[in-house]
Amino acid sequence: MIKITLPDKSVKEFDSDIDGIGLAKSISNSLAKSAVCIDVNGELKDLSYVIKEDSKCKIYTKQDQYALDTLRHSTAHVLAQAVLNLFPGTEYAVGPPIEDGFYYDFLFKENIKESDLSSIENEMRRINKANQLFIREEISISVAKNKFLKQQFKQELISTADPSEGVEGDNISIYKNDNFEDLCRGPHVSSTSQINHFKLTKLAGAYWRGIETNPQLQRIYGTAWFSKEELDNYLARQKEAEKRDHRKLGNELDLFVNTDELGPGQFLWKPKGSILRQNIEDYSKKAHADNGYEYAYTPHIGRSVLWETSGHLDYYKEGMYPPLKNEDNKDDEYYLKPMNCPFHILIYKSDIRSYKELPLRFFELGSVYRYEKTGVLHGLLRARGFTQDDAHIFCTNDQIEEEILNLLTFSIKLLNAFGFDSIEADLSTRPEKSIGNDDDWLKATNSLASALDNQNISYVTAHGEGAFYGPKIDLHVKDAIGRRWQLSTIQVDFSQPDNFDLQYVDSNNKRIRPVMIHRALLGSIERFTGILIENYAGHFPGWLAPVQVKILTIGEVSNYVKEILKSLKNVRLEIDDRSIRLGEKIHDSTKEKVPVSIIIGEKDVSLRTMALNIHDQDNQKDIKLEDGIKQIKNVIKVPKFKL
Repeated sequence: MIKITLPDKSVKEFDSDIDGIGLAKSISNSLAKSAVCIDVNGELKDLSYVIKEDSKCKIYTKQDQYALDTLRHSTAHVLAQAVLNLFPGTEYAVGPPIEDGFYYDFLFKENIKESDLSSIENEMRRINKANQLFIREEISISVAKNKFLKQQFKQELISTADPSEGVEGDNISIYKNDNFEDLCRGPHVSSTSQINHFKLTKLAGAYWRGIETNPQLQRIYGTAWFSKEELDNYLARQKEAEKRDHRKLGNELDLFVNTDELGPGQFLWKPKGSILRQNIEDYSKKAHADNGYEYAYTPHIGRSVLWETSGHLDYYKEGMYPPLKNEDNKDDEYYLKPMNCPFHILIYKSDIRSYKELPLRFFELGSVYRYEKTGVLHGLLRARGFTQDDAHIFCTNDQIEEEILNLLTFSIKLLNAFGFDSIEADLSTRPEKSIGNDDDWLKATNSLASALDNQNISYVTAHGEGAFYGPKIDLHVKDAIGRRWQLSTIQVDFSQPDNFDLQYVDSNNKRIRPVMIHRALLGSIERFTGILIENYAGHFPGWLAPVQVKILTIGEVSNYVKEILKSLKNVRLEIDDRSIRLGEKIHDSTKEKVPVSIIIGEKDVSLRTMALNIHDQDNQKDIKLEDGIKQIKNVIKVPKFKL
């Protein structure tokens, strides 16, 4: 007898072993038709996976992200199969699902061109129509090495025992369809016939494993969806996304610049960009100050002992810049900080703390530096030097859930203020490489899950994706064209208080270990700015816009302009009084994406009127001065922040 517990806590009993599709059919035929993969005790499996013991199971359908990832991973296999069919002798590396699609890396005998993608796509469609089954096998490492004898990248994956490629212990899992075989942990869809709505999108370069000294490969990107409508909508969004590219708009709107002298992954903020950034930071700072946070400022470097104690040198060294040497003491090394948390810990530790002080909330707009590989840098969205709206909360065990609830509310309200209303969450659990004991991890994970349930926030569990020191919640927003962005992060940490021997004195005068919560709401200010640019396509809300109002003049109206300026005190505005046609002035103001343009001519002086062009509204003429000023102030009004 096998008992299977479903997400709704109901239990189904079976006399013998049962596979995933059989379980789905036992629940309903409609579920079986839309089922794609199954979670068995926290591990994703194919629908063909046979359940042989009591288990907790969840079936993922075409509406779930895990199902989409499975479809895209399967499509990546078909891409590799098509490439090997068309270009014999090609070496194939890895092909994972990614946000909105997939890719596969290849070493061709001769580099292919963008024009070759259409023939590869046609071969993929032939494979799709052939209805080839995806079959999983487990083989020994020695058999695998012989099977992939002429594939250097597969040999390396086997030798390094990469679990993401199906290598576990002395065995390795492979997937076969027709004559194609690949190392893979899975899961996959049942058959290539389920892969119908896909498109190869671009060709790019990529270093093997992201290391510049390794062979340079060609990466083919693609996307796959369960319906033609979803595919068409995605392709339409991509066209719109090209228009919204923050790098393009950042240049057009004169916001920021990167130069060869500065180096990749870093940016200089020009005056208009600095105003935009300051507005974001000031709003965040005020919200924190009004809600129980205290400011902190910390240096940019710290001695190696700090990073040894925190565990960063053991678990994050590849993401850190090389050490700076102390000329007076060769054994003394300093590192640019990749994170602010150890510094906030030292602030906590600088005094004897009482339970009456807790929770303590330290907030900082702290600059950090991470040695991202050149191939993954992407404008403001992935940089090497950036500033985080970082906070660390020190609290008692009894305060954890309340603090997380407060943080979730705070995060959602702050994101709402910037115009993001569609919010989802991921709950990331313990990764394979981590510190801390099982009981603390379980308690922290349960606290996060409880807070999400309490707030009725939709979430999925990202198994093994937590930080090395604790589980976390990641909040995702959807932008104006439906793209999903990860922003706020909340992480419970039982480990760092142990590492640094943090204490507080309780009501019985005993020394107790506090709990630490790491938290960034907007995340990287640079990345958040890039997301804002793309979300609004450069048409920022009036309160954020670097230039809020532009006055376009016709004729001699200087005294009337001075009167308008008095009514718009503290408003960021510019005056265009050039002796050119009004049409050109309006064109320039529109191109600069100024939220409000005031047009005044000599007739308006005597009538005390104006014309108003407000973004996304019909143009207005002969508006009374007082009414126009009232409308403008409403457009540029700063949203209130209240928990």
